[in-house]
Amino acid sequence: MVVTDLITPDRVMCGKGFTSKKRLLEQLSILLAESAQAVSQGEIFESLFNRERLGSTGLGKGVAIPHGRISGLTQPVCAFVKLDDPVAFDSPDNQPVDLLFALLVPEESTEEHLHLLANIAEMFSNPEICDGLRNCTDVNSIIDLLGRWESRRISA
Repeated sequence: MVVTDLITPDRVMCGKGFTSKKRLLEQLSILLAESAQAVSQGEIFESLFNRERLGSTGLGKGVAIPHGRISGLTQPVCAFVKLDDPVAFDSPDNQPVDLLFALLVPEESTEEHLHLLANIAEMFSNPEICDGLRNCTDVNSIIDLLGRWESRRISA
């Protein structure tokens, strides 16, 4: 499964501002809950929040990949947020985060979870993609950029 198959315009947010990591995780939970059948926003928030307690999902360089496994979820769901004002996220480099790609997978999907996380981490390790995402001004340009990256990755 490719990452861009999991992202839709209604789960992309561009330019919003949040006062804390917790508020940001709450918003991600709302975005994800709209597409996560039979899973509540509260369950999603708890999964993301509990994962953050184990250690920050901030990768450094302004990027984070909040993720979790959820009982009752039947397929992976993603959301992407680009912030105008970065939020402290306890990243290893102590830099605030402005690019977040959230991922939920069914509880039993351990291998798929790791595969998707690896693909997302690969995308965010590319400075051109991160710069491009930071320069996007709307949801459609974000979706387009993610799709072009995925196409190049698959054809390589």
